[in-house]
Amino acid sequence: MKNNFMLFLIILILSIVSSYLLPWWAIAVIAFFAAFFIGKTPGQSFLSGFGAVFIAWVALSLLKSIPNDHILASRVVQLFPLPNNWIWLLLVTGFIGGLVGGMAALSGLLMKRAFGK
Repeated sequence: MKNNFMLFLIILILSIVSSYLLPWWAIAVIAFFAAFFIGKTPGQSFLSGFGAVFIAWVALSLLKSIPNDHILASRVVQLFPLPNNWIWLLLVTGFIGGLVGGMAALSGLLMKRAFGK
């Protein structure tokens, strides 16, 4: 349990910090190496990567969307076949980022297992 939470926190903190300095795909590299060095089980690695990046991307999206009263998010959501509400755009954004983080973390753990033998 402690290892699971530590992996989650490392990915979350590094994802938020790197979003201001690096391109969006840096979260995949962060999740990969965090799970490579800390991950123990495939399920734990995937859920830690998914949850941390999901929360990071939703929080960062909210930080950008709240100051302009969600005007841009409301207009962008009209381009997609989603209900006309900006919250859906935030959830889809978080889900896509979460999948990237989860798959990268799972790949990091499986890479460690493949070369660890």
